[in-house]
Amino acid sequence: MKVLIVHCHPEPKSFNAALTDTAIETLEHAGHEVLVSDLYAEKFEPVEGPGRYATRREPSYFQALDEQRWHYEGDALAADVSREIARLKWAKTVIFQLPLWWHGVPAMLKGWFDRVFVYGGLYTGSRRFDRGPLSGRRALCSVTTGAPEATFGPLGRSGDIATLMWPLHCSLYYVGLSVLVPQLTYGVQGGGLSYQQEAGFRAHLEKEKMRWATRVQTLSEERPIPMSGWADWDEAGVLKNDHPLRFRI
Repeated sequence: MKVLIVHCHPEPKSFNAALTDTAIETLEHAGHEVLVSDLYAEKFEPVEGPGRYATRREPSYFQALDEQRWHYEGDALAADVSREIARLKWAKTVIFQLPLWWHGVPAMLKGWFDRVFVYGGLYTGSRRFDRGPLSGRRALCSVTTGAPEATFGPLGRSGDIATLMWPLHCSLYYVGLSVLVPQLTYGVQGGGLSYQQEAGFRAHLEKEKMRWATRVQTLSEERPIPMSGWADWDEAGVLKNDHPLRFRI
């Protein structure tokens, strides 16, 4: 496999960094090629806006989609965006390593989506979802949380994890990526919040690293999360009445 790891954590000694290192070591030992986009270390600029474009298609009014498409077609995107797109097109599997912050992805990664998933390049009106330009590639989100697993159930105080993950999974599928079941590492406590004694906590982290190392060896064998596509929707973009997914639970 050709694997791109998009790593999003500001601390090089964090547990997220340890999980990225575990994936790199395991994959390379198995003979796979690995690239890493370390967003903080590479000082990726996450804020989309007019200042990101040296020249403008329309100087008097900033429309992100118009500028993105015009610059993509003219091969004039910013160097960091072009670099990330090239990495995505090189990879067959993309791993996103991140912590869950405020019930979503860190602002750095959200900005990466805003700037890198350029209109006209990684999606258009007709090239989205199962027709997206990155179809045939797979994506997996490896996510850490501070709170324990039990709190992320449908009735848990942290919110239903499937619901929290949906915006991220939908964004990946939007550009054509097949999305695998996420790797969720719960209970990475910090900031004075403690759910278990230190010895047990350290053992928990080591167990999670081993679980991750075991899984990355078999990613090519996994089935992606079922998603509906263009053939499943009616003209209004709604799932057709006779589609089986209407009756899933």
